[in-house]
Amino acid sequence: MSDKQVFTLQKVVASIKKTIDDRYSQTYWVKAEMHKLNRFPSGHCFPELVEKNNGKIVAQISGTIWKTVMDRVNTSFLKIAKEPVKEGSTMLFLMKITFSEIYGLSLHILDIDPNYSLGELQREKEETLKRLVKENLLNRNQQLKFPLLPKRIAVISADTSKGLSDFMQVLQMNEYGYSFYTHLFPAALQGDIASASIRKELKRIEKVKAYFDAVVIVRGGGSEVGLTCYNDYELCAAIANFPLPVLTGIGHSTNLMVAEMIAYTNGITPTELAEMFIRSFHEFAVPVEDAQKTIVRLSKKLLEETNEKLEHAQKLFLTIVKSAFTGHEKVLKETEEDLMKAYRHYKVERSLEIKLASERLVRDAHFLIQNNHQILTHSMEKLKPTTERTLMRFEEKIALLAHSVELLSPQMVLKRGYSITRSNGKVISKNNKVKKGDKISTFIHDSEIESTVI
Repeated sequence: MSDKQVFTLQKVVASIKKTIDDRYSQTYWVKAEMHKLNRFPSGHCFPELVEKNNGKIVAQISGTIWKTVMDRVNTSFLKIAKEPVKEGSTMLFLMKITFSEIYGLSLHILDIDPNYSLGELQREKEETLKRLVKENLLNRNQQLKFPLLPKRIAVISADTSKGLSDFMQVLQMNEYGYSFYTHLFPAALQGDIASASIRKELKRIEKVKAYFDAVVIVRGGGSEVGLTCYNDYELCAAIANFPLPVLTGIGHSTNLMVAEMIAYTNGITPTELAEMFIRSFHEFAVPVEDAQKTIVRLSKKLLEETNEKLEHAQKLFLTIVKSAFTGHEKVLKETEEDLMKAYRHYKVERSLEIKLASERLVRDAHFLIQNNHQILTHSMEKLKPTTERTLMRFEEKIALLAHSVELLSPQMVLKRGYSITRSNGKVISKNNKVKKGDKISTFIHDSEIESTVI
């Protein structure tokens, strides 16, 4: 044992510390992933820094960030990257390698470059977009058919969100009185847990999708802190593949997030998104109201034109009927006179024949009685069919004229489906108009209908 050189532990770690202090006396910029931040109540942080290769950790070391440095870095990140320092991000650290006799090797972090982190966030956004394009998901949700009247809305938001309050107020207090049904699916809307939280609510909505027309994701306005979750591929893919139109209103006006780009549509604010729903109702309602006014106007015009045509037809019908009656009365009278003349002529002619025959019979009673009797008989038989035919022709002519008159009679016209409407015993016309409350009578074939004008 006497020939062995023995060192105390303190001397060994002191030697290591001196060697490291001498070798690594300057500061270095190091790229690493902030695996865990490990922030203590005091404000100091002791992060775990790692480097990965194909998903495997190939290097790991602990670091130290004092509270004053952490506060300054966070302020810088919020100003430039619009996010605080967070776990799971690759960053560029300005650090000094230190060794403590008690706590061992550590990286003392003096600063973190927010511009590098901003670039990493942009790279993540671009990678998400490339992957969505490659998988043909970029416009999938936008290709869905938007409901004509999106009345039933599933809302993903935090129940205390100012954006949710603005969205609901605009919907419920719209000046047109349109009614919407909404149901809240509460979720975290920013930070590392937002993506998983929103995806969870989307899965819940998908199970009851038949009860909704669209989905909206709304959050309050203000800073863009924590919005990088809306560049997350898993969240964006879930929105793109969702079977209902997904609309976003996450309350910022610059640097669109990927989730906004792939959503069916997006509003800068929840208020604007709510106004889009109201506008869809209004764009439907205005043409309907205009069409209603047009229908009323055209119906009124059509009724007026129809009434005028009916009045004209009624006057024409009465004129034709009167003319027909007058004409047929004249024909009947002429026919009657012709018949009487024919009858008198026939009577005179036959009387002469009888008289002459009688004289001849008297003169030649014995010789010609038999012969004249035969002649008389023959003449009577010949006369009978001629008279019957003549009378039959006149009877047929009279029957035809009577049938024509009957067809043109008011009763027959009513049988054919026409009606006559009177007010105070007079036919309704321009000179005999009706007003609300008047009693009117409508005559059809076999009945009379009494009505009141309303």
